[in-house]
Amino acid sequence: MDQRASRSRAGPWPPPGFHVMVKPAGASCNLACRYCFYLPKKALYPGKQTRMDDAVLEAFTRQYIEAQRAPEVTFGWQGGEPTLMGLDFFKKAVSFQEKYKKPGVKVSNTMQTNGTLLDDAWGKFLHDNGFLVGISMDGPPAMHDAYRVDGAGNPSFKRVRRGVNVLKRHHVDFNVLCCVHAANEQHPVEVYTYFRDVVKVDFVQFIPIVEREGVGVSARSVSGAGWGTFLIGVFDEWIRRDVGLVFVQTFDAALASWMRMPAAVCVHAPTCGAAVALEHNGDVYACDHYVDPAHLRGNVMSTGIMGSVGSPAQRQFGLDKRDKLPRQCLECEFLFACNGECPRNRIPADGDAGDAGRPLNHLCEGYKAFFAHVDPYMRFMAKELANRRPAANVMEHIARREPTTPEKS
Repeated sequence: MDQRASRSRAGPWPPPGFHVMVKPAGASCNLACRYCFYLPKKALYPGKQTRMDDAVLEAFTRQYIEAQRAPEVTFGWQGGEPTLMGLDFFKKAVSFQEKYKKPGVKVSNTMQTNGTLLDDAWGKFLHDNGFLVGISMDGPPAMHDAYRVDGAGNPSFKRVRRGVNVLKRHHVDFNVLCCVHAANEQHPVEVYTYFRDVVKVDFVQFIPIVEREGVGVSARSVSGAGWGTFLIGVFDEWIRRDVGLVFVQTFDAALASWMRMPAAVCVHAPTCGAAVALEHNGDVYACDHYVDPAHLRGNVMSTGIMGSVGSPAQRQFGLDKRDKLPRQCLECEFLFACNGECPRNRIPADGDAGDAGRPLNHLCEGYKAFFAHVDPYMRFMAKELANRRPAANVMEHIARREPTTPEKS
């Protein structure tokens, strides 16, 4: 099918499976990570306590469950730092979910946390209520503490590891979200094997740090080439021993693309807009990377969640990702897997506005290198899965053929 023709179509709006990133404590956090993009959002609510009250919590819970048409409804709690709300808030959240859930529909919860405030009471609650917890950790101590500090500049690693131990002690399902930046981009295998062998986690997300600064990006940001080198370094370790044992979100998403399945993550979907952010007072924003007055879509207490997500402005926001791609993207052989990545990372280089004011993604060089590198492996795994064989067969295939790579087929 012609890619340009297929890109001209848009699905129903609002999408049936839209997701809300709930910020019950707003931008409040007990850490002050140097690259955090959300801490400055405090300025949107000057002099106000950023804490979700019961009326907003209940209204959102009811509306969100009513709006979903899937057999499972997932609440995603983020921040700032959501555990600042305390256990009583989340007990109330679960009680509202029980009150409004539909017959035959499962309600689940995820929480992204820095882990520093977790204790045994939290561990028991998270386990008993089936929360999936994401822990923010950037690798071994020195790499993690390079930027993940508190307001006084003190490192956070030891506190995070204590939180991880709480989760393990209470058998809470958890994964790791690792930001990739200037302090760890040159150490992919060390970072990955630390998570695999020391933390002993079997699901990892790698998120590139790209901070706009002046006409380019900050010194903390991962470089475009460095992002590709990092992913390739992790991939080469993973593909030889961990397929089917450790799950890396970027690799899962790539395999889905090679199988011509719908994008597994929003940054690689052709359009966006199906993942909105909910602030503490019920304000709904286009995305948690676009929490600003220009992208305010409504409030659950007035327009409602459906009125906010379903607004014409939000639909156009989602279509702009596809419709404002530069020519280089449209002509790229890996468009099917990348789709220009996240619009927030499309940053003019050295003041160059790019193709008709449509700059390339800062990470383009890295993604192209990564996709080219994994192509033969993805083809092999996609073929195995299509023939109802495990993708993990690729490890035996590589072992037989080293130092060559799988043939394209």
